[in-house]
Amino acid sequence: MRSFFLGNDIMTIHNRLITYIGILAIALTPFAAQALDAPALYHERTCIACHGANGREPVMDEYPKLAGQPEQYLLTQMKDIKSGSRSNAHSMAMKNVMHLISDEEMSVLAEWLAKLPE
Repeated sequence: MRSFFLGNDIMTIHNRLITYIGILAIALTPFAAQALDAPALYHERTCIACHGANGREPVMDEYPKLAGQPEQYLLTQMKDIKSGSRSNAHSMAMKNVMHLISDEEMSVLAEWLAKLPE
């Protein structure tokens, strides 16, 4: 009986290649780039607690509506609050949450919020 790894005819090489690709695909499936679910992130990261449902209904007048704002503006504000370069009474409350949000999540949230109707 020949070893699976020792055959060298074209069909054997082809079959091994297909097998390797299949094994690799199965092995990497959990790590494949998965689209982050922006609405779920919005709830999980507690954005909804202050900015309201879908960023349209803040719980206080002082908090901004996020829906429909330009994507780059939203992303810049989140990054500035996280880094501390934007600091005021309202951003201090957000700073406590922003350390939980990755740059990738910020991008996903900014893109989603920008596409929502105001």
